[in-house]
Amino acid sequence: MSGRADVALVGGRVIDPETGLDDIRTVAFTGGEISHVTTEFVAARKVIDATGLVVAPGFIDLHSHAQSLLGARLQALDGVTTALDLEAGRWPVGPAIRAAEDQGRPINFGFSAGWAHARATIAGGEKFGPDVVLPAAPGWDQPWSDRQVTDVLELLAEELAAGAIGIGVLLGYAPGVTRAEYLNIARLATEFNVGTFTHARYLSGAEPGSSLEGVLEVIAASAATGAPMHLCHLNSTSGRQAPEVATAVTTAAAQGLHVTGEAYPYGSGATEIGAAFLSPENLPRLGIDHSAVHLLTAGRPVRDRDEYAELRATRPDTDVIVAFLDEADPDDQATLLGTLLLPDTAIASDAFTPFLDAAPVTADLWPSPPGAVTHPRSAGCFAKVFRWLVRDLGALTLPDAVRRCTLVPAQVLAASAPQARRKGRVQTGCDADLVVFDPARFGDVATYEELAASRGMVHVFVDGVPVVRDGELQLEARPGRAIVGAGAG
Repeated sequence: MSGRADVALVGGRVIDPETGLDDIRTVAFTGGEISHVTTEFVAARKVIDATGLVVAPGFIDLHSHAQSLLGARLQALDGVTTALDLEAGRWPVGPAIRAAEDQGRPINFGFSAGWAHARATIAGGEKFGPDVVLPAAPGWDQPWSDRQVTDVLELLAEELAAGAIGIGVLLGYAPGVTRAEYLNIARLATEFNVGTFTHARYLSGAEPGSSLEGVLEVIAASAATGAPMHLCHLNSTSGRQAPEVATAVTTAAAQGLHVTGEAYPYGSGATEIGAAFLSPENLPRLGIDHSAVHLLTAGRPVRDRDEYAELRATRPDTDVIVAFLDEADPDDQATLLGTLLLPDTAIASDAFTPFLDAAPVTADLWPSPPGAVTHPRSAGCFAKVFRWLVRDLGALTLPDAVRRCTLVPAQVLAASAPQARRKGRVQTGCDADLVVFDPARFGDVATYEELAASRGMVHVFVDGVPVVRDGELQLEARPGRAIVGAGAG
């Protein structure tokens, strides 16, 4: 490509995980496309000195429910340039995409076809807005007749044709549905040449109904249909069966099955208190009791068994943080690392939009308003990987951490979303979704008590547009584009 580039990043440590490049280079881009990765001089309208900094592909988050302007801004400062809700998905996908486009986003976005939402639509004619993650229609999570299942599959097929990135399957919230239905979902994914993104059935360390059993079901569906099957948040759904799950996933992949996984670096998860796997009788099977369940907006643990039962009965949509593992405990930390450090595990946040006064913040706000709360993974997931796993523990090299945040998720998406083939890489002709960060400072700040943006991210470019410049968000920059599925016309 001849002529002057728009921007040249000069003198940085450039990491391209696909080619193995890890050296000082100049990276230049024009518009939204990388034009040079070179040791030579590049004429550019703007030159940025990246000496002492890392230049890497923008991070790709496969699992972000934080599909709001505030959520996207927090993730941009965490290095995310593409944030997709693929586990729960949205319904219908078209209006969700248009709502994001109308408000504008600093980072790229996209959605799977939400299986749970399709079921809820049939169960109760439930109408969904762009911010609805979990459905509430009575009966959506029960076993259904063959005719009803066929209706669900037809709705999913329509969404795949409309731009959905694969099929999101909240199986863990509906453990009573038939295995035949799940197998048919995988067959549908194969027909459209897209993947499924599954919250596996069950969450328990005891048989029957164990975490291992749930993961083996996903592996079996891939073996039976050939569909790419992605396991969401292995760290939380594996529980204390992480070693057995890790062996199963690794062996399946080694045998050529299209089975992939993701994890986030926290011992606590977040969900709604009415989730099936949080039933009082299942808590002992998780190795916890009600005191491990904290009310997100109240900022305290559940008081007692009576309050726990009352909230599940009367306010099942109450958002909670669940302490599955204690990161300070050596055994629990080893369990958590067992899924995070699997060879090709992607880093994915499971982020949620911050809540204020028990409602998600969807307005155009920055900074995050005082009193807003969410799981710290929503602001600091990727930065914690570099702070904790790379610098503190030395469990990952910096290039491998970059790979898990960029190329690995891009490869997971390769069949489902063709746009992903130009992301997760620093190569000529690829998208100018790039991050520039200080490897000594990039780290998480958010805690369970206080929401805060990550630090150390110096520049973030999305489609060649700076959304973070010199560590500061550019509030008017909204270059984010919709990532659409392979089935879109």
